[in-house]
Amino acid sequence: MIKQLSVFVENQPGSMMNVTSALVDAHINIRAISTFDTPEFGIMRLVVDKPKEAKEYLTKEGFVVRITDVIGAELKDEKGNLNQMLTILAEGKINVNYIYSFVIRAGKAPVMVFHTDDFERAEEVLKAANVQIVKEDELE
Repeated sequence: MIKQLSVFVENQPGSMMNVTSALVDAHINIRAISTFDTPEFGIMRLVVDKPKEAKEYLTKEGFVVRITDVIGAELKDEKGNLNQMLTILAEGKINVNYIYSFVIRAGKAPVMVFHTDDFERAEEVLKAANVQIVKEDELE
């Protein structure tokens, strides 16, 4: 499992920069980011190097922050690999709520980060299909 921060921000200029600035001040490295917005607010989903410390610092700075588990699946940068992983999950009756990727791991394959309601089953299905699951401590 990988810990993900969800930070709620107002939908106005500079709100995301305020989050990233706070993380810079706290010496937190952002490894992956995905955003979602509505007319009034946005959600920043972040994978960082120190999730607990990041949550504490951002909360102290007045942000609303949640930590959730997500799964990281290592996929080679080859045509069709994402589709193959999603097929494995669909055939295993695993719903994917959202997905995003990151590739900042020097010399290693990209990681697809996704959220599901059934983490245990998702990991079991992926491992059975020889998909490499990435753990929090393997992100360095």
